[in-house]
Amino acid sequence: MEMGLLIIFWYGVLHAFGPDHLTAIADFSIGRQRKKVMMVTLGFAIGHGASLYLFALLLSSLQIPEGWLAYGDVIASSVIILMGLYLLYLVLADRIHVSKHEHEGKEHIHIWFGKEHHHRRPFFNWLSTSAMLGILMGMGGARGMLVSLSAISSQDVSGWMVLSFTLGVALVFMVFGGLLALINARLMTSKQWLKGTFTFAGLISCWVGLQAFL
Repeated sequence: MEMGLLIIFWYGVLHAFGPDHLTAIADFSIGRQRKKVMMVTLGFAIGHGASLYLFALLLSSLQIPEGWLAYGDVIASSVIILMGLYLLYLVLADRIHVSKHEHEGKEHIHIWFGKEHHHRRPFFNWLSTSAMLGILMGMGGARGMLVSLSAISSQDVSGWMVLSFTLGVALVFMVFGGLLALINARLMTSKQWLKGTFTFAGLISCWVGLQAFL
């Protein structure tokens, strides 16, 4: 059993390196403060890791035809494309704003999107939003998860299996989120740079999402 959990953990690590996952995290993390970036990555990891196993268990118990599972990939890819289009919209509509001010002699940079600047957003709003994104993305991995489950274990999915996979996913996501937070802190200092980064991320997101339809 322990060896099976290690394999599942490692599978979670490898699964997390998928370009669609990293693209989704990057889309949500550009221009965010470190705390918000880490909340996004944590919520995404929890939602994605748990949903993959739950969807796999549900689909397996209902014995849904293989062809139907492809719709999960369509949903996940559509989410990535819509996120990319939204980033491009923020650039074209001039909804990206940067302001600088000082507190006790230290310069602070605030980045916000839209017409108004909101200083606070409840913790669980960030966590729940990114978790929902993880769940939607998990639909695209349900088909591959069914294959993995049958290869790793012949028994029903357990809570320990869900936890092992989620920890593997979370490890990669949190490290990647930490790197994005460092980039935000060091490089996201001007509106021009932000707009260029959003444009690049939006185009990449659309390209990654479209690959599933080709």
